[in-house]
Amino acid sequence: MATPTNKPAVRVIGPPRPAPAPAQPAEPEPLAAGASGLHRAFEASLEFFLSPILPFMNDPTVTEIMVNGPDDIYIERAGLIEKTAARFASEADVQAAANNIAQFVGLPLDRERPLLDGRLPDGSRVCIVLAPIAVHGTQINIRRFSRQSVKPEFLLSNDSITPQALEFLLLAVKAYRNIIVSGGAGSGKTTLVNVLTAAFGADERIVVIEDTRELQVQQPHVVQMEARRPDAYGRGAVSVRDLFITSLRMRPDRIVVGEVRRGEALDMIQAMTSGHHGSLTTVHASTPIDTCQRIETMALMADVGLPLFALRRQIASALDLIVQTTRLHSGRRLVTQISEVGLDEQSHNYILTHLFSMSGAGADWRLRWSGQHPRFSNDILLEEVASEIDLTAEVFGRKAAGNA
Repeated sequence: MATPTNKPAVRVIGPPRPAPAPAQPAEPEPLAAGASGLHRAFEASLEFFLSPILPFMNDPTVTEIMVNGPDDIYIERAGLIEKTAARFASEADVQAAANNIAQFVGLPLDRERPLLDGRLPDGSRVCIVLAPIAVHGTQINIRRFSRQSVKPEFLLSNDSITPQALEFLLLAVKAYRNIIVSGGAGSGKTTLVNVLTAAFGADERIVVIEDTRELQVQQPHVVQMEARRPDAYGRGAVSVRDLFITSLRMRPDRIVVGEVRRGEALDMIQAMTSGHHGSLTTVHASTPIDTCQRIETMALMADVGLPLFALRRQIASALDLIVQTTRLHSGRRLVTQISEVGLDEQSHNYILTHLFSMSGAGADWRLRWSGQHPRFSNDILLEEVASEIDLTAEVFGRKAAGNA
């Protein structure tokens, strides 16, 4: 059995090749697909400045492009990193490409400000580090996203989750549980959150807050907000925390935070414990207990002087479920654990009840129900969707809807 890891496999390849046969998420749209004037202007300059990686930009199966200098270029396809034969003529050409991207992202990029993190006109996320900060040459990382919504069936077709566990999570969303999806980079957190938003009601007002836009909520009434970095003079910054506080005044039925990174964790926790149920967010963490501790650390960054035992009590009260995602050596992304969060009032330590965990061996290694019933099994909000309980009847300790 392969040991889970967030470090992808690497293999060397030649020129771009045709799309592989296995099922893929809704594919990233090629840059040439119809767009605004800004998008068309970017395409025109792209032909010249980014010509070595243009085939990958137009390949819908490529999800990440990594330029590690003029002659060291990798891509990610189907969860695997591949070294390519593509190259820029010189470091100056890579810097020219970086400056071209910065121009259309609308962010400064020079020796005094050698770091850039933004979004391209086609929706791709881009990160640039200029030389000599990047020792071996200017680094350009482009992460591409599908323009189409990912359906729950995609997770099942790729064996990322079992049907029973997926039904459990969708019912938990409909029952207004607060859920954090945790995992390493590229482990499928964003994809899973996109899928879970399908369980939101069509009549609900959903506020989405992100540092860089990635999420595609599958509902009609969506307010999408994106943080803004300060200008060259340090003015005009709008943080995720600013947006979160603002969102509470916008009458949201649901709040989705793309990723919690800083002091906004405290505002999120306090909102979850004051009537704003059914929230979704992601965090970088390796295990469910690491997730609790990371949320705790980030909440302390708000610097409000809250005693640790009081903070832990709030976190345990706010968080209902932690969903752990992992990427294997093979590039496969999957859900490996679903845990319920509680607190020991005597020791003030977190108590995690693992509702679903990986078990079995070989081909039978999969996510299984642990036999523990979730605390919200008899919650009134679950009763409203009890007619949809089918595969999870034993999980919730009741008869399946069809057998009632």
